[in-house]
Amino acid sequence: MAARAVQGAAGALLVPGSLALISASFDPARRGQAIGTWSGFSGITAAIGPVLGGWLVNHSWRWAFFLNVPLAAIVLALLPRVPESRNPRAPRADLPGASLVTVGLAGVVFSLIESSRRGWTDPAILAGLAVGGAALAAFIAVEARSKSPMLPLTLFRSPTFAGANALTLFLYGALSCVFFFLPLDLIQVQGYSPLGAGAAILPFIAVLFLLSRWSGGLVARFGARGPLVLGSVVVAVGFLLLTLPGIGGSYWTTFFPGVLVLGLGMALCIAPLTTAVMNAAGEESAGIASGVNNAASRVAGLLAIALLGMLLAGVFHRDLERRVAALPIGPSARAEILAERVKLAAAEPPAGLREAEAEEVRRAVASAFVAGFHAIARASALLALLAAACAWTWIGREDLTGSTAGRGGPGS
Repeated sequence: MAARAVQGAAGALLVPGSLALISASFDPARRGQAIGTWSGFSGITAAIGPVLGGWLVNHSWRWAFFLNVPLAAIVLALLPRVPESRNPRAPRADLPGASLVTVGLAGVVFSLIESSRRGWTDPAILAGLAVGGAALAAFIAVEARSKSPMLPLTLFRSPTFAGANALTLFLYGALSCVFFFLPLDLIQVQGYSPLGAGAAILPFIAVLFLLSRWSGGLVARFGARGPLVLGSVVVAVGFLLLTLPGIGGSYWTTFFPGVLVLGLGMALCIAPLTTAVMNAAGEESAGIASGVNNAASRVAGLLAIALLGMLLAGVFHRDLERRVAALPIGPSARAEILAERVKLAAAEPPAGLREAEAEEVRRAVASAFVAGFHAIARASALLALLAAACAWTWIGREDLTGSTAGRGGPGS
């Protein structure tokens, strides 16, 4: 966990910096295509990661962590060729703000994730919510008064910047949650290998790579609002398609259509979304704008997995209780099965059951998990539609109101 925290801190230095360099190196007319290219190559790495990771995990899970070492070496070798960009008026690091938001998110997310196991009245859950909520409230107060805030609240005076980040919360929250639980469905319920589960997501990444530069060019021709509204609606359709597969069946007729449509929708969204954020903030605030949007996507994933994970667990528990009650087994075996509910799809039949009975239990567990996954896919479709509403309501409103709030604010 400590090593992953170090990786997270290092990642926070990478993504905002890369987008800030792109913003400084390309004028607004070409920036959309440049960001589209950036998105496409991000898609390549996202495609390679699950497949290679799945293959490595088949040998040893430890091997998967070595994958970053040669990639980091290549990046270090290329860095001298990258043009530099800096802001002479850049503010100092906001250590109080960073500390408060870290404590706040940690407390809230811990409570949400652990609530299904410990219960809402558990002292640790109540303490996490109290400390997390207080820290987040203090964070907003500190940022409003800080001379060099990590989250300049003035940026949110721009309707496009505020709307783009609200869209990010809904869209990336939905996507992160579905892609967190989809491999569990594929491996534990559908019987895919880790390598097969990674390969199942390849159509999503392939479409993202092939269309990202094209969708980035749409911003210069049509603006960001249209592609974002359409893309978010297409993503919602993709989530609904993932509610159709049951247990078994060919990948091409079950999960492939949903994964493909999700890729198309996100290809329409990513480059226009990032371009809208960068253009709304202005060149001097490019680094901060990119950092805020990247943080919004990560926070969205954390909160969505925690909240929709509770939805999945609730549906799973109720469905499993109903199915177990109908099984021709004794009350002690039923109690043992229900005691395994916290393991979700990994729950195992009690020892001592006949093979036919054990198979019925496995079928009940798998069916209950599929019901839970379908519930979060439907909820994710609703979040994607809310993202479309955000784009329609706020993106590009500066063109109508003449507002330029947030531009030229604190440096990157």
